[in-house]
Amino acid sequence: MNKTDVLALLKKEKTEFTLTEHPPVFTMEEMRQLHLEHEEDVAVNLFLRDDKKRNYYLVSADGKTRTDLKALRHILGSRPLSFASENDLKRILGLEKGNVCTFGIFNDRDHRCEAVIDIRFQNRLIGIHPMENSATVFLKGNDLFALLLKHGCRVRWADLNQIV
Repeated sequence: MNKTDVLALLKKEKTEFTLTEHPPVFTMEEMRQLHLEHEEDVAVNLFLRDDKKRNYYLVSADGKTRTDLKALRHILGSRPLSFASENDLKRILGLEKGNVCTFGIFNDRDHRCEAVIDIRFQNRLIGIHPMENSATVFLKGNDLFALLLKHGCRVRWADLNQIV
């Protein structure tokens, strides 16, 4: 799945969204410098794995979140966590470094990865890249959650306030 496929899926599912095109960004600091409308709703997306490489997590957290992997481990009930490799990112989610996004889970055909969405996005907007870091899609967090469930993805809400 690519950007075109994501946008087509959102339209097919009649999911309300807005698309903002912008220069490619690789960090949250670069995102903030764009001064996008709804910039407070942009998520930071992390692709993580446990120490045995048995469980993978695609975490969508509030953009102001500083990630404490030890605290996150306890929230998720997982073994020790670390960032997954670029090879795993490509192999499992079909994404390149710098393009990690929640929509990437649609490329996980073997369902090895679980999407974890910060509960702060429940009942409000979430901004995520549509498979490329040169655009941001804003949609309701609940709609994203429902879309992932409908398409067979493993997904859950998590209170990530504890890792700030």
